[in-house]
Formats: sequence, C-alpha cells, structure tokens
Amino acid sequence: MNTVSLRRRVTLTALVVLLVVLPITGLAVKAIFDAQAERNLNTLLNGRAQLAQQLARQNVAPAALVRRIDADGIRVTLILRNGQQLGAPEVVPTGEIRQVRVTLQGGQRTRGATLLLSADTSLLEGASRTLQRVLLLSGAAAVVITALALILGMRFALAPLDAMTSLARSIAAGRRGGRLQPTRTDTELGRTAAAFDEMLDSLEGAERTARGSEQYLRQFVADAAHELRTPVTGLQTAAETLLQLGPNAPAERREELELLLVRESRRAGSLVADLLELARIDAGLVLRHQPVQLRALAQAQADRLRLVAPNHTVRILGSDLMVNADPDRLTQILANLVDNARHATGDAGVIEVLLSSPWPEERPSAQAPQYVQVVVQDNGPGVPPSDRERVFQRLVHGERSRGSGLGLPIARGFAQAHGGTLICTDRPDGRPGAAFVLTLPAGPRTAEHPTAP
Repeated sequence: MNTVSLRRRVTLTALVVLLVVLPITGLAVKAIFDAQAERNLNTLLNGRAQLAQQLARQNVAPAALVRRIDADGIRVTLILRNGQQLGAPEVVPTGEIRQVRVTLQGGQRTRGATLLLSADTSLLEGASRTLQRVLLLSGAAAVVITALALILGMRFALAPLDAMTSLARSIAAGRRGGRLQPTRTDTELGRTAAAFDEMLDSLEGAERTARGSEQYLRQFVADAAHELRTPVTGLQTAAETLLQLGPNAPAERREELELLLVRESRRAGSLVADLLELARIDAGLVLRHQPVQLRALAQAQADRLRLVAPNHTVRILGSDLMVNADPDRLTQILANLVDNARHATGDAGVIEVLLSSPWPEERPSAQAPQYVQVVVQDNGPGVPPSDRERVFQRLVHGERSRGSGLGLPIARGFAQAHGGTLICTDRPDGRPGAAFVLTLPAGPRTAEHPTAP
C-alpha cells in the first residue's frame, strides 16, 4: 500500500489538474478573443463601406463623406474620377494592413470614385499579446494561491482522518470506549466514521467475549480438577492402604478397599466421560438422525431405574410419539433427567415421564405436530425459580446432588443440538416437585397407547 502523505497527494493532484486546465482555458480564451476581434474588424470595415455608399447616394460632398466615415483605427482614402485624392494618403496592403476597396455608385461628384478603407491589424495583435500576458500572470497567481489554500485547507479538510488516527492509537494503547460518533452518516466521512465505530464495537465485544470465555474456561478447569481430585484421592488412599496391609490383610477389610477402588474409579471415569461429552458439544456434535419411538426409550429408562432404585415408582404417561433424532443422544438425555429426579427425591419417590404433542384431539390425525414434549417430573422439593437456569451451568451441584454436576448441561447441549430446548419449571399439575421439559421437533405421528401405571 502506497503510504504517501494524503495532504501531499491531494495537493499535488489538485495542482496538476490546475496546471492542465489553466493552459487549455487560456488557449481557448485567446482563440475566442482573436476570432472575435477579427470578426469585429471585418464588421467595422464593411459597415463603413456601406455607410459611404449611403452618403454618396445622398449626394454628400466628398470631403464631408470622408469626415463622416472616418473612425479610430481606420484610414479613409477617397480617389475621385478626376484623380483628386481626399483623406489619408493611399497605403499599400500588407500583412499588417487590412484594406477594403469600394467604388461609390451615387452622387454627382462621387459617382465612380474609389474608397479605400485601411485598418492596421498590428493593434489587434498587440491586444492579443496583452491578453496572453494577463492570462499567464493570472494563471501563475492562481496556481500559487491555490497551492497555499490547499496546504492550509487540507489541515481542516483532513481533521476527521486525524481524529480516526488518534482514536485508533488510543485503542492500540489499551484505552477502550472511545468513539467517533459522526453527526451525519449520509456522507463519505460519515459512513466511514460509522463503520469505524461499528468495527470498534465488534472488536471490543469480541474482546469481552474472549475474556469471559477465558475466565469461564479457567474456572471450569479448576472445578473439573477439584471434582477429579476427590475420586483420585480415594483411589490413592485405597491403593496405599492395600499395599500397607499386604497379603495377610483381613478379607473383609480387603473387600471393603477393593469396593472403594471400584467405586472411585467408576466415579472418575464417569466424570471424565462427561467432560468429553461437553467437549464434543462445544466442538459441534455429529448426530445420526433416524425415527425414534419416545415411549420405548422412556420405558427402557423406567426399567433401568426399577433395578437400581427399587424404592422409586416410575410412571410413563401419554402417547407413543415419533421423533427424528439420534437415539443414543436422546437416551442419554432421558437417563440424565431420570437420574437427576432420582437424586432429588432421595431414597424413595415418584417419577413421571409425560409424553405429549401440541395438537388438539379434533385435528386430523394425518396432520403431524410441529414438536413434541417430554416432561420428567418428580415429587421432590423442587427447584427455586432463581436456580432454574443455574442448574444447567457446568459443575453446579444442588443440595441433594450426588453426581458430577454435568448431567443437566450435557442434556441441554444434546437437546439444542437436535434443534430443541430443555428447561426447568414447576410441575404442570401444580403439585410439589420439579419438572424438566424437553421439547423436540416432531416426526410422524403414531398410534395412541393407553396410559401406563
């Protein structure tokens, strides 16, 4: 990029244009002046000749005729038929003498006389040369005055660019918040200044986002390390204790330590797996969409929960709905929601999975709904309204939480990857407890199933 001074560039460009335009204008003016002067001289000579013819027809005396047609710059010579010559002496036409010869047709004494009208063209050439000098002097003066005016005026004209430069340097120096704030945005400088401000808004917004992301990442890494420290410490303690006890350790004590090793290793593995799932969500999931029956997935989670928590009651309510989704990810969403409800209800509780779609019963069955909803609700203490968004933050634990604090963020990430939503709210029936509403784009509608107990 050529970085020659803009002031110098504009000044030189204006002067070059002026140096080209002034000579062309001067030549045009001189040519017009010369042509007009020539035309005026011919008109004057022909007009005087016509006047002489009129005076001759009026029988004006020769001397009076000469006096009346005499004019500045014109030499009048009248030669009568008898050879008598009146007026100025006859001159021979040359390059500098323009002459008109006329034979008079009227009058007793002027009939047949010869009238010579002579004009010295050197006067016109002198006037042309004078005009040329004036044009040259005025052109030179115009160039000098224009150059000085440009040098002084460019400081004022380029003041907005200086303001942009100063602002850019202040931003580079670390100062934020400055803006040009143009008074008008319908001019070139106004549009440039507005675009400059928009660029600064975007840059500062990106900077704030980057700082927030960096701070969030640091906090997330610190929390993840803290969460991993507990199972790792448990593994280390159990392993060291086993080594210290040796082969002669009591069987009950050895079995207890081995169970601790298995439990803590599973806990650490689960946490690592959840962290990997979050990393995949952040990087962008690749889903394998296929028709999925929600009731079958919900029933599988109910069967699993009856095995791991037999004191809990699980109910599947609603229609057998079809969605186009990734079955593995959808299974993980339901598993996280059901496990979250199990932890919230303690050692025993009632968990309900409601399957519904937004169409009324009178709508034709061939017309599919736009979305379906899966509501997982429990009869636990519920989630306060102030914490209903906070529970979806990473590594956030509730009062009864027994997991890693990553299940709900993972579930919401999978829901959003499917083009759906996941929120926490009150139970639709108004009873105590929490409800997590999963909304997904719907697939083709299937037949109704009776409500399961």
